[in-house]
Amino acid sequence: MSSTPTTEQVNRALATVQDPEIRRPITDLDMVKSVEIGGDGTVSVGIYLTVAGCPMRGRIEKDVTDAVSKVPGVARVAVDLDVMSDEQRKALQTKLRGGQAEKEIPFARPNSLTRVFAVASGKGGVGKSSVTVNLAAAMAEQGHKVGVVDADIYGHSVPRMLGVSGHPTKVEDMIMPPTAHDIKVISVGMFTQGNQPVVWRGPMLHRALQQFLADVFWGDLDVLLMDLPPGTGDIAISVAQLLPSAEILVVTTPQQAAAEVAERAGAISAQTHQRVAGVIENMSYFVAPGTTDRTYLFGEGGGRAVAEGLTRALGADVPLLGQVPLDMGLREGGDAGRPFVLSDPDTEAAQVLRKVADELVGKPRGLSGLQLGITPARR
Repeated sequence: MSSTPTTEQVNRALATVQDPEIRRPITDLDMVKSVEIGGDGTVSVGIYLTVAGCPMRGRIEKDVTDAVSKVPGVARVAVDLDVMSDEQRKALQTKLRGGQAEKEIPFARPNSLTRVFAVASGKGGVGKSSVTVNLAAAMAEQGHKVGVVDADIYGHSVPRMLGVSGHPTKVEDMIMPPTAHDIKVISVGMFTQGNQPVVWRGPMLHRALQQFLADVFWGDLDVLLMDLPPGTGDIAISVAQLLPSAEILVVTTPQQAAAEVAERAGAISAQTHQRVAGVIENMSYFVAPGTTDRTYLFGEGGGRAVAEGLTRALGADVPLLGQVPLDMGLREGGDAGRPFVLSDPDTEAAQVLRKVADELVGKPRGLSGLQLGITPARR
């Protein structure tokens, strides 16, 4: 006969179950309400959901059942779902904010380890959002914890490009962002009906961006990518105010007219004192199927011209990080919600984007370089 499972064994199993949205063990989040073990091997587990209409209730119930079923001696698992009280939600919110009850932008803290890249362009139509989405997917696949803010309020397109079908969940005044391809995503498109346009002026845009950064629970990210609207308008200024340590990535095409405007987008850093991480040239050339000949549909040299111009203007090296060729799959992946670097990883365009992602963030961070606050003890 198998022995009766213990409460300690069941709790250890529950510690392996993560909340699908918060990505932390349900035991750490005080979501385990009760554990009762019957003599016949039946284990009844009470679970608190953060909100009554939790979209992940089915997933949580299944994960709890699967985890507890693996404990020796368990014959059957019964999961009872309850809902947190207002007090419990407030306590959870404070815990998630590291004991801070007040809202703040975690990436603006002096000790933040998250690299923030603001992806900018001088004009629309250069593939800035496609580059953002594919860089995010490449970084996530490399093992980094990645988030994307669709800060292009008027022209939001990131949810479609990443195939995000879920909606944010609200816990008190904290927002849990949906996840796609292991990337946490937030966009104003998740809060509008259908394809309804957003008609806001400067102060509303600033407030929306502030909420995306402070109200959303991002967790411990390695990288946050922000898809900015074209140009040097309100959002670009707000990013500099809210996240002065954010680094700028400039996207351009080879065309000289586009390059001149893109250089202006990067030159804003001279006034905001932000670092320009580099330039990415998109739509650099086209290689017809079955050939190796490159056709430069939009001219040549725009990306390098932007990098060299910014290097002179800013007095700091601004590298040309990569030249991404035209590829039908890049557009098809965006329409299908499947990033190109994941669906067609062996193509030249995907390899260029992967190389850029690797150069920007390198290996997933560990404890190397982290101050642990340890001092030698005297004997």
